[in-house]
Amino acid sequence: MTFDRPLVIDTGVLISAAIRPQSVPALALERALRHYEVCASMATLDELQQVLLRPKFDRYASAAQRQLFLDGIMLQFRLVEVTQQVAECADPKDDKFLALALAVNAELIVASDPHLTQMHPWRSIPILPPAAFLVGAR
Repeated sequence: MTFDRPLVIDTGVLISAAIRPQSVPALALERALRHYEVCASMATLDELQQVLLRPKFDRYASAAQRQLFLDGIMLQFRLVEVTQQVAECADPKDDKFLALALAVNAELIVASDPHLTQMHPWRSIPILPPAAFLVGAR
């Protein structure tokens, strides 16, 4: 696979971006979409959909607004089939982001999950929280 500056974003960053459009995670998503090829797998998209559509987020954005966000993500992210599994994160649910990063030879991972950010760097791939990504992104 050939990607132009591939990047992976974890679910927490995307949830924050969806429900708080002026937040640091939303700005990080915007910058990522402008300067990188943001990649996703079916596993990462499934998790995003399951979490984002939970009723607990109704107070931040309507279900319809969150669905529009998901629909937009599907159009803007490159969907990648991940064939190699990874089992290196303290939280096994986060291994899907590492596997995706490995599959696309990601330039970096933008994550808010401490299980991921504590691994920085992982196999020479930086794992940055949104604020650090904004400071260092070009």
